[in-house]
Amino acid sequence: MNIVMLHGINHNMFGKRDPKQYGTITLDEINASLVKLGKELGANIAHFQTNDEGAMCDRIHQAFFDKADAVLINAGAWTHYSYGIRDALAVLTCPIVELHMSNIHAREEFRHKSVFAEIVKGQICGFGADSYLLALRAAVNAVQSASK
Repeated sequence: MNIVMLHGINHNMFGKRDPKQYGTITLDEINASLVKLGKELGANIAHFQTNDEGAMCDRIHQAFFDKADAVLINAGAWTHYSYGIRDALAVLTCPIVELHMSNIHAREEFRHKSVFAEIVKGQICGFGADSYLLALRAAVNAVQSASK
């Protein structure tokens, strides 16, 4: 099973950026925990981070051509306004799980809406770095359920 983890804008600054919202864990530590859990669940995890919206769309397109089994995405602020990323995600035929470390519904009002919500399998938010692991488990379950 091949799962793509997409990290959005400013996520390269995890560990330095707003520790109250995001803790002190780094992106490398998040990726390592995903790879470790992926091995336990029988999934290979490819991870990608960019601050460039076009590069994110290109990586989503590549996931389509690679026939990824599932995609996890924490697009950061793009979640709330990037119709370009939404349209790229809509091309995918695999389960998509949207995730956020913070509870986007308990933050500023502009963060309450996700332009991806209508096309993703589900959303996980508010559990800090554990949101990533919960999303991975949900994606693996969705792939396994679809193959039965």
